[in-house]
Amino acid sequence: MILHELWQDEEGDGTVEIILILVVLIGLVLIFKKQLTDLVNNIFKTITTESKKV
Repeated sequence: MILHELWQDEEGDGTVEIILILVVLIGLVLIFKKQLTDLVNNIFKTITTESKKV
C-alpha cells in the first residue's frame, strides 16, 4: 500500500526533471569545454580588436 502511494505521488517530478536537465547541460559543457573556451576567447579578441578601431 505504501509503495503504491509513493509510485502515484508526483510532487517531485518537476525537481527530477530539472536535475536531469542540469546533468545533461553539465555533461555537454564538460564534453565541449575546449571548444566553448576557444569560442569565448575568439569573441573577446574580436570585441577587443573592433573596439580599438573605434
